[in-house]
Amino acid sequence: MELPPVNPTREEDASQSQQQWEKNSWDNLDPPTQFPTETLELGVSQDPARQILGNLQGPEKLVAGLEGDSDKSHESTKATLGPLQSSDLWYCPDGSFIKKIIVRGHGLDKPKLGSHCRVLAFGFPFESGLPEGPAELTVGVGSWKEDTWRELIEKCLESMCQGEAIELQVPGHSGPPIKLTLDSFTQGRDSWELETSEKEALAMEERARGTELFRAGNPEGAARCYGRALRLLLTLPPPGPPERTALHANLAACQLLLGQPQLAVQSCDRVLEREPDHLKALYRRGVAQAALGNLEKATADLKKVLAVDPQNRAAQEELGKVVILEKKRDAGLAQGLRKMFG
Repeated sequence: MELPPVNPTREEDASQSQQQWEKNSWDNLDPPTQFPTETLELGVSQDPARQILGNLQGPEKLVAGLEGDSDKSHESTKATLGPLQSSDLWYCPDGSFIKKIIVRGHGLDKPKLGSHCRVLAFGFPFESGLPEGPAELTVGVGSWKEDTWRELIEKCLESMCQGEAIELQVPGHSGPPIKLTLDSFTQGRDSWELETSEKEALAMEERARGTELFRAGNPEGAARCYGRALRLLLTLPPPGPPERTALHANLAACQLLLGQPQLAVQSCDRVLEREPDHLKALYRRGVAQAALGNLEKATADLKKVLAVDPQNRAAQEELGKVVILEKKRDAGLAQGLRKMFG
């Protein structure tokens, strides 16, 4: 399902738009699921196509892999946390946590998609959903609520060997020390080992969950779901399933709300490569171009929308704002020239 257009030019506009979307009709979604307390399932994260979309960790890090920000995040995490012995440390590439190895594991294998993990967990906050003490977790597409802790736990497990015990250092976390031990796990599969039908089924589950989170006012969580769905579908042979177009369009809507117009432009570009007349993608790219100050490009996209749908009120309003910005810019340039040559 695709999401209605958004306008991040002002925070109040985005809020009003989101409230309006919730009133619009939507396709049927999966009913709410019950979240288990001791046996959990974690979302897909490690994937050969991770570098295409990157991890979705927050408004400043969403799809950071496209911007090449992993090194900056890495340095930021180092600066936030105190010095530790480098020989015992592992830095998550996206900067979301530092793993201090207390006991080194054995072997080379690590949990993958579908791995059933037995762990000992201590110090995780309540909102993580991970109980204190022994727990069993399955790396895969789960039914428990999408949040930052779910991503973090999964990424941590996928970096651990059997028997490894670690202490997590998380920027901004001021609670007791977070400790995790990977007691054992079953063999999983990489995404490239999945059948086409399995990938498509998993992607559609993520898409449905993303739409549910978006409707609930959580564009960050929705973006994670859409990103994971795309990583699964991008491993299929070209041209790939048509669902990729809707996923890129929905991801762009999330990126606009998260204040990431450059990423929104890239997502819309991928939609328009396949469907040049996709009105929602044209509108969202126009909004993103305006936020970036590319007023001529914004005008061109919005006029294309209105050429097909002259009564599109959102495009009319956004084009009006762009025209005002262009007049202010031209007036500023004229004044500067008068001062220079007057």
